[in-house]
Amino acid sequence: MSETGKARRRRRTREETEAELLAAAHRLLRRDGVLAGVNLREIATEAGVNHGQIYQYFGTRQALLRASVADLVERQTADRDGHWDLPFAQRREAMFHHRLEEPELVKLEALLALDGDEDFSPFPKFAQTRQSLERDTADGALPQDADAVAAHVMTAAAQMGYVIFREAYARDTGIALEELDERAARAFALMVAGLAAPAPVDADTDGRAAPEAAM
Repeated sequence: MSETGKARRRRRTREETEAELLAAAHRLLRRDGVLAGVNLREIATEAGVNHGQIYQYFGTRQALLRASVADLVERQTADRDGHWDLPFAQRREAMFHHRLEEPELVKLEALLALDGDEDFSPFPKFAQTRQSLERDTADGALPQDADAVAAHVMTAAAQMGYVIFREAYARDTGIALEELDERAARAFALMVAGLAAPAPVDADTDGRAAPEAAM
């Protein structure tokens, strides 16, 4: 048998097969959209593997989708060099634009959450996020009394909610989608800037919060 023939028939490793299945799932999700559903047999055919190997490697359709989300997030985070070093406002604005570029991923995350998948993680890099939030507070990128975790959670919710509904918002408002995206990005930046700004202080109270007016 020739070396070429041996190479052609070389069995893929488990890691290679898993990578092929995830790549196939990504391609089909992009082609058909997440709401069209994911046919495991079609994914296996697309990846060129045996249908049974999906269950062997991932166990369930939900586990495959979860792994697909985690893989996309992992690869996209690796592509954003220096992301974690940015201050709070710049990180959140960057994520807003990133999610605009990956609407199908956002919808898939929402479906996994709505499906009650307890193993799904919307913040797979949260340990690194927490470190960045602690640095933000220490460096003054967030106020000392800010609830940094809540700020992260609520800005993530705003990002994802807009991405999920943006096409419907554009239809209802009569605003072209591209224009609405630009306007929404500016509004989001102002929201984030408000979270990052220190609370206003009344000049007559020497740094103390102004008392309520007498009734």
